[in-house]
Formats: sequence, C-alpha cells, structure tokens
Amino acid sequence: MKATKTITPHKLSLGKATWLSLGITVLVIFVMASCCTTIDSAAVGIKFKKWSSNAELRGGVEGTCRGWVWYNPITESIFEYPTYIQRVTYDPFTVNPKDAAIFSMTPTLAYQIDEAKAVDIFVKYRKPVRELEMGYINTCIFEAYRTCANNYTSDELMANRAKFETEVRARLDESMNREGFIVREFTTKIDPPASLTAAINAKNEAVQNALKAENKVKEAEAEAKIAIAKAKGEAEAQKIQGDGEAYYNRVVAASLNALLVQQYAIEKWNGELPQFNGSSALPFINMGK
Repeated sequence: MKATKTITPHKLSLGKATWLSLGITVLVIFVMASCCTTIDSAAVGIKFKKWSSNAELRGGVEGTCRGWVWYNPITESIFEYPTYIQRVTYDPFTVNPKDAAIFSMTPTLAYQIDEAKAVDIFVKYRKPVRELEMGYINTCIFEAYRTCANNYTSDELMANRAKFETEVRARLDESMNREGFIVREFTTKIDPPASLTAAINAKNEAVQNALKAENKVKEAEAEAKIAIAKAKGEAEAQKIQGDGEAYYNRVVAASLNALLVQQYAIEKWNGELPQFNGSSALPFINMGK
C-alpha cells in the first residue's frame, strides 16, 4: 500500500505567502520600470503634466531633466529632444527665378537644437525631431529658396550660385535660430533647366572653338614670322656670298694682264702643238713681240 502525504494548513499558508510575495515583487518591479526612464547625456528631457490647470506651467512643463528620471506615468510624461547635430538631405523641389525658369534644389542641412530653447520648441510644436524636420524646418527651407530665387534671373543665378546659397543660409539663420534651431552646415545641389544647361554647354563650346581658332591664327602668324626670318637670313647669306664672289672676281680681274695670262698658259702647256691652227702661229706666244 502507498503512503498518503498529508499537507498541513501551516504549509499551505506558507506556500500562498511565497507566491504572494513573488507577485508583489513583480508588481513593484513593473511599477518602478513604468515610473522611471533615462535621458541620454546628449539630449534634454522635458518633464510635463498631461493635464494641468496651472497657468504658470506652459504646456504643463515642470522642467528639463537628464539621467534617471522618476515620474508618475498616469499624470506625467517625459519628452526628449537630442542636442547633438542632426543631418538631413531633403528631396529635390523646384523654385522659379524672375524669368519663370524651373530650377531643382536639393538641400542638405546640419542643425542642432538649442538646449536653452528646448522647452519653447516643445510648448510651441510638441512634436518629435523627425516631424519637425518634415514640417517647420522644411517650410523654412522652401521659403528661403523661393524668396531668394525671385531676386535673380536664370543667368544670374547660375553665375552667382555661391552668393545665392549664402543668402539662403542667412534667411535660414534668421528664421530657424529664432525658434531654437541652430544651423551648423548648409549645402545645395542646384540643377538648372535642361534648356539652360544645353545653352550653357553650347556657349562654352563656342568659347572653346574661338580660343582654338585664335590659337591657330597665332600659330600661323608665328610660323609666317619664322619663314620670313628664315628667308631673310637666306637672302642675306646669298647676298653676302655674291658680294664676296664679285669682290673676288674684281680683284682677280684687276690683277690680270696679257703677259701674266701668257705665263699662266705656258705653265699649263704640255708642249704639244695643236693639229689644226688657222694662223700657223704658235699658241699664246707672240714671237714678234
């Protein structure tokens, strides 16, 4: 026969107490977890009451916080804004200069939330950073581009892109800094209309062709000058040579006489008489004289 195990009322009460303690511990941990949060050191937390009739608390804000933060999740909440630099590249959008051309702008913005104005941003907008980027900040950027582009024609805008971007940056500094968003960096990719791009390319090609033609003219002029100089040199050389030969001939001619010619002939004569001689006289020597 099997032995029957008897559970006493004392042991039963002890088991219930253990489970009750465990349940209370879990409940306490859950409550503590829901009543506590952490705010990163590179961010600012804003503690506010969900419902408040106190007119002095703007938006129910009780203050800013960092690190471990305790709050009542039923009546209070914590909103967090990062204070490190945020960078966002917006989708391209179009603006129109004075002459109604269509330019495409692709801006890249690096900004930072001013910690001293974080409460003002929360009270006014009550939205997270990403929604602010696609809302208020996006509107500021578009308005700055639209306003500044209206001061230029298409050609002026292409010729003064750096100035245009500086003006846009100045308007953003004015509008965004006032609201608590500090502009750190700002760049733009500007794409002109296809027709303007083609005209600019054609103009550049014409300028390049003109420069090539000018260079060819200069090259031809240089070659002509070289040829002229060479011809002059050769002519002068021939003149000098001719003058020398003429001078030599004159000197030689002046130094010759009849006797000297006969002497030269006798020195060159081999002693043989010609077979045919019309005058029957000895060659070169006038015996009578």
